[in-house]
Amino acid sequence: MDVRTLTALTDDTYERLVLDNAHPPARDQEVWELLLSRPLIDRTRETLSGLVQRNVSALRKRKAEREAFQAECFARGPAGKKEWFDTRNEYEEWRHRAANFARTVQNALADVNRAKRDLNRSANNSVAQEHRECLRKLALAVQRHQAAHARAGGIAEQSDYELWRALEQISVPIGASGEPTTLRTMLDIYWTDVASVDETEEQRAGSERVMRAAPAGQSGRFSGVPKARHVDNGKRLA
Repeated sequence: MDVRTLTALTDDTYERLVLDNAHPPARDQEVWELLLSRPLIDRTRETLSGLVQRNVSALRKRKAEREAFQAECFARGPAGKKEWFDTRNEYEEWRHRAANFARTVQNALADVNRAKRDLNRSANNSVAQEHRECLRKLALAVQRHQAAHARAGGIAEQSDYELWRALEQISVPIGASGEPTTLRTMLDIYWTDVASVDETEEQRAGSERVMRAAPAGQSGRFSGVPKARHVDNGKRLA
């Protein structure tokens, strides 16, 4: 038996299979795991929910019929009352079975709902990991872009500084407490392999650090450094 086989079952047959495995001591564990698998769990939950609703409706209907029957019997006097009391045990036994059925199905539905939450949590974690990996790749690309500027020794544009500054501005949660940690720190500690470097690599790293510490994060083209003036300039103005 596999998912494909169970998917092809009619609703009545599928319902019978779910009922056969609703009570934990009677469950075929392999079948139950298939019923809770991602392709089938929604159908299993809908089947159990339908059973719960039908049982509730049956209890209400039978109770209403019983109350109407009681009124009819009591209206007929002693003979009618005897008939009502004679059928009371049968009704109580049926109500007891219906209550047990409801309890079994509701407990099974609770198990299915827990399994569904676990599947959703797993899916969310998977998506979160995918997003985290995309962010890691983006941060590495920004870091390489900054390193390339440092190696080339050229003048960075303002847009370059704004891009690099994003590594300090964007954070991701880390640890059990979800402590916000900048992308720069993630790169320095977690996302970049550490290897020994020679003197040339160390000089390049120093250049990168200097660029990161540029005044106010402004491009040199816009820093407005004034030109020096001579005090005398040969004009004897003093």
